[in-house]
Amino acid sequence: MSTQLIGRRIKALREERKLTQENLAEMFGFNDRQTVSAIETGARRVTADELILAVERLGAPLEYFTDPFLLAGEGRFSWRQTGLSAEELEAYEQRAGRWVSAFRTLAPQVGRDAPLMRRALGLGRHSRFEDAMRAGERLVREFDLGDVPALRLAEVMEHELGILVLMVDAHRGISGAACRLPELDSVLIARHEVVGRRHFDLAHELFHVLTWDAMPPEHREEARDTGGNRVEQLANNFASAVLMPAERVVQFGDWSRGGDDALIARLNAAAEELLVTSSALRWRLVALGVLSLARARDLPEAALRHNGRENTRNVRPAPFSRPFMEVIGLAIERGLISVRRAAELLDVTIEGLADLFSANGVAHPIEL
Repeated sequence: MSTQLIGRRIKALREERKLTQENLAEMFGFNDRQTVSAIETGARRVTADELILAVERLGAPLEYFTDPFLLAGEGRFSWRQTGLSAEELEAYEQRAGRWVSAFRTLAPQVGRDAPLMRRALGLGRHSRFEDAMRAGERLVREFDLGDVPALRLAEVMEHELGILVLMVDAHRGISGAACRLPELDSVLIARHEVVGRRHFDLAHELFHVLTWDAMPPEHREEARDTGGNRVEQLANNFASAVLMPAERVVQFGDWSRGGDDALIARLNAAAEELLVTSSALRWRLVALGVLSLARARDLPEAALRHNGRENTRNVRPAPFSRPFMEVIGLAIERGLISVRRAAELLDVTIEGLADLFSANGVAHPIEL
C-alpha cells in the first residue's frame, strides 16, 4: 500500500471538505498539524488504526484511500461536450479516470515511463488567432505530418509527445476530453464521432494539453468549430491549421472560381481527402482570407453535411489504443494486475478483454 497514495487521498478529501490541517489533526487526535502535513506528503506512514479512523471520520470507503486505479484530487479534466447534465458528466469522468489512472500506475512498472519533460506552446490568453495558426502549421512541419496530417497526428502525440490517446465509447454528448495529471497528459476521443470530427477534436485537445499551464481550459466546453471563449477560439484555430495547413489547402486551386455548387463540390472533395469535415474546411478558408465570411455563411449546411454524402461512413477505431493495451498486457504478464481485474477496469468480460487485445493488434498475454 503506497504511503504517498494514501497521503494524496487524505489531502484531496480534506480539501474537498474545506478542512484545514489543524481541523484534521484534531479529528485524528494528533498534537499538531505538522503530523497531517507529513502524512499528506508521504513522509509519514499511516497506521492501520489511523486508516480506519480516516474511513470513519471522513466518510469515505477504504478503496478511496487504497485503490491505485482511481483519480481523487489529482486529475483535471476538460470535456468537449453538448447537453450533458453535471451528474452524467461526473459519472463518466469517474469511469474515464480509472483508465487514465491505470495507465499512469502500470506504465512505469512495465518500463513505459512518462516523458521527463513536457512540451508546451509559447501561447497565452492574449495571443492572436494568427499566432495559434502559425503554431499549428509549425507542428505539422517539425513533426513531418505530411499531406494529410490527420493520418499521423495520434501517432505523433503518443510516441513523440508522450500523450496517452484513448478512443473510447463515450456517453452520448461527449466528443472528447483532455486530462492533466502531475506526471501524465491524456486525450480521450469518442469513437462514435465521424472521422473528421474525431480528428478535429484530437487536434483541439492537443492544444489544451500543450497550453494547460498558461491557460487552463474550462472543465466543460460546448463542442463547436467556431465561437466559444477566447481559449476555445485559439484551440479551434490551432486545430484547423494542424489538419489543414495553408500550403496544403492552396494545392486544391483557386477557391474563388465558380459558383456555389462548384465551391460545395470542391469543399466536400477536399475535406474527404484531408479527413476533415467540410464545415471545418469552410471556416479554415475564411481564416486564411481565401473565402469571404458572407459567402461561407450563405452555403447551405445540408450540402456540407457528411461531406456531401447521403449517408455517413464511420469506421470506428479500435477501443482505447495499442500503447494502452500493450501496457495492460505486460501488467497481466508480470502479475501486476489479474485478468479479472483488468476486465473489470475496462468494463468488459474476460472474453471481451481478449477481443480488445486482438482489435489493437496486441498479442494475448495469457490464455484467456
